[in-house]
Amino acid sequence: MKPYDFKKVMQWLGHILKCPICGHKYNLGTTQVIESRQDEVYQDAEILIHSDCSKCKSSVMFNVEIRGPEVFSVGVVTDLTGSDSSKFRNRQPISADEVLSIHETLKSFKGNLLEELTKK
Repeated sequence: MKPYDFKKVMQWLGHILKCPICGHKYNLGTTQVIESRQDEVYQDAEILIHSDCSKCKSSVMFNVEIRGPEVFSVGVVTDLTGSDSSKFRNRQPISADEVLSIHETLKSFKGNLLEELTKK
């Protein structure tokens, strides 16, 4: 099987994907592929896309799966920018111990949390 031309896939998606907040069609200029993979044996592909709506300025991440002739897409509204999406993509998940540690720290914290979080 010939590899997918992701540029053509993106052009096709640009015609059908709409902002879930305002319904405006996405502009490919504000859309970026965060990650993609394809399997020629099973004739499938996955694309993780980040896009900003040019009308309402909301951000959405789409996961698009192509399985032979079928295409599936799921969109999630996010506060991540495109660069945030790329930056956090390869990070390790937060462990349960880290969450518990933060919880314990916040439980006994006496002070201005916003000030502490914005310190450099």
